[in-house]
Amino acid sequence: MTSVLPDMPLTGTSTRSSLWREEGSTSMRALGYFIGTFAVALILGIGSAWYMIERGSPLTTLRVGPWQSWLSEGNPNADPYTRAHLARSGRLPLTSTVARYFVANTDSRGSTLSSGCEYLIVGAPLNARWWSLAVYDEYGSLIANPSNRYSFNSEETIRRADGGFRINLSRNARPENWLPGGSGADRNLTLVLRVYGARDTDISGIGQIPADRLPKIERVRCG
Repeated sequence: MTSVLPDMPLTGTSTRSSLWREEGSTSMRALGYFIGTFAVALILGIGSAWYMIERGSPLTTLRVGPWQSWLSEGNPNADPYTRAHLARSGRLPLTSTVARYFVANTDSRGSTLSSGCEYLIVGAPLNARWWSLAVYDEYGSLIANPSNRYSFNSEETIRRADGGFRINLSRNARPENWLPGGSGADRNLTLVLRVYGARDTDISGIGQIPADRLPKIERVRCG
């Protein structure tokens, strides 16, 4: 008679296989967690660096309405973010103890400046030796136009009785002071206000321009 041995459970092999599967699953979860954490940290790091270079912080920039000014631009001891911002923009400004630069990419309500719209720039007298207001495209280039007009300054701008001024930024000619926005396809615009020899300074000698003296940028119409 042939004896039949009952099947014996392979307890040791089964346990080892189960442990291997659990260890493999744990390792994959750990690897996924590490990759996810690294990716988030990388995105946050790049994003915060971009923001600091593009937009600045209260320690490096001053924001008044649509205008932004970097406090240490042109200073050889400027912070790394200011130096990176200027390197990216391609500008070579004078130190802020000599000149202040204010840049606007939006109107006073926060909408992006566009050549397809018409704007009225209303300014009050600036307590400085000289100033100019110029328009550029989003890449920092002057905008070609038949009038060869790219800016206005304190010597040529038509003033009002109170010393204030109004500049029309538009494609088509306007009375008083007209700053052409260019023809062709719509493009984003940038306004740059340069103020030289501000008569009011802080203890560091940086020119001070009161917030209520910076021009307002009012959108008149689009299209």
